Amino acid sequence: MRITMIGSGYVGLVSGACFADFGHDVICVDKDEAKIAALRAGRMPIYEPGLEALVATNVAAGRLSFTTDLATSVAGADAIFIAVGTPSRRGDGHADLSYVFAATEEIAAAVTGPTVLVTKSTVPVGTGDKVEAILREHRPDVDVQVVSNPEFLREGAAIGDFKRPDRIVIGTDDEGARKVMRGIYRPLYLNESPILFTGRRTSELIKYAANAFLATKITFINEISDLCEAVGANVQDVSRGIGLDNRIGKKFLHAGPGYGGSCFPKDTLALLKTAEDFESPVHIVEAVVKVNDSRKRAMGRKVLHALTAGTADGEPKGKSVALLGLTFKPNTDDMRDAPSIAIAQALADAGVTVRAYDPEGMEPARRLMPDAIYCKDAYEAASGADAVVIVTEWDAFRALDLDKLRSIVAAPVLVDLRNVYRREDVEAAGFTYTAVGR
Repeated sequence: MRITMIGSGYVGLVSGACFADFGHDVICVDKDEAKIAALRAGRMPIYEPGLEALVATNVAAGRLSFTTDLATSVAGADAIFIAVGTPSRRGDGHADLSYVFAATEEIAAAVTGPTVLVTKSTVPVGTGDKVEAILREHRPDVDVQVVSNPEFLREGAAIGDFKRPDRIVIGTDDEGARKVMRGIYRPLYLNESPILFTGRRTSELIKYAANAFLATKITFINEISDLCEAVGANVQDVSRGIGLDNRIGKKFLHAGPGYGGSCFPKDTLALLKTAEDFESPVHIVEAVVKVNDSRKRAMGRKVLHALTAGTADGEPKGKSVALLGLTFKPNTDDMRDAPSIAIAQALADAGVTVRAYDPEGMEPARRLMPDAIYCKDAYEAASGADAVVIVTEWDAFRALDLDKLRSIVAAPVLVDLRNVYRREDVEAAGFTYTAVGR
């Protein structure tokens, strides 16, 4: 099939490359001329394991191309996917749909025949209705079916998630549109990936409900970790103990400094706004958002406490801390709402110098944390530091040479906000060890 992907950001680029790998002819469109030029030259705008090779393979095979020309790309397409950004709108937290609607108007002006218009972007309930209204207003003469097809990609594992999905959700009541969508995802039939056909509004809500529930699991175990510290329990054992219950499951039950990234923060806020608009409040999600925001700041205070514990004056000013891991999770360069930002700010407010290192997130971090000192590796960051803090659980930080680390720090304090290490190993190397919930 001939597929046009409007938007070449994270979702659009990964989806377009994977569709091309399925054998479809895919054109990725973006207004950013520099981004398109870079993609044509084989340079990726984001870090995602395996993406560069996947793009190169399908470009070489002639199945994947990039352009800024939306009109030519849309003409004759069997399916047009909208995968533009929907950031949180300032003031109320609602998803900013201006890019979706602008793309719809351009598509309406360029479409030449029957096609399926698919919203891949994460959009609030009812967005598909508004997209359809725009199409009907501008092009009542053309048969365009509007479909919802939310993405469920984890940053750092997006290609695997796309090719081996838990489920494929497609929102439409039109049988012709269903046939097209079945054809697009036909290569996944061998994997027996379940396709769930629903109404369009139901499909839109599934995405938000899924992310809100996962955010709730993270926030729940983070609060339980605080209780573990208070009563002398071990949150990792608690996680295993409840996660072995098949009704609960073990995923997203790892205590840490709070969730961040491009999805959970904005999607929970957008769900709250939708619930407010429809006068159907979701109090659990309200609590999740509040607790997660306070969690990040609390982790900054936790680091400061570990930094000053046992000192004569208890004064952090003038000390330095090595922050290992800046992105919100490993295997991505995404710094959006990363816990490291709030932690670094808390340290800076206390007069502490931040020495930072991340395997992939250094450049985006510089724009958000301009006062930090950026180092070439974990050991340079730790050199002379009064505390070493693991913020993101990159593989590079799971097997640090603790003896070497101990020999170069100014003070033997290690704060493990991801519970990467065993306490006995860290203390055997001569460190004072602080973990989360144990």
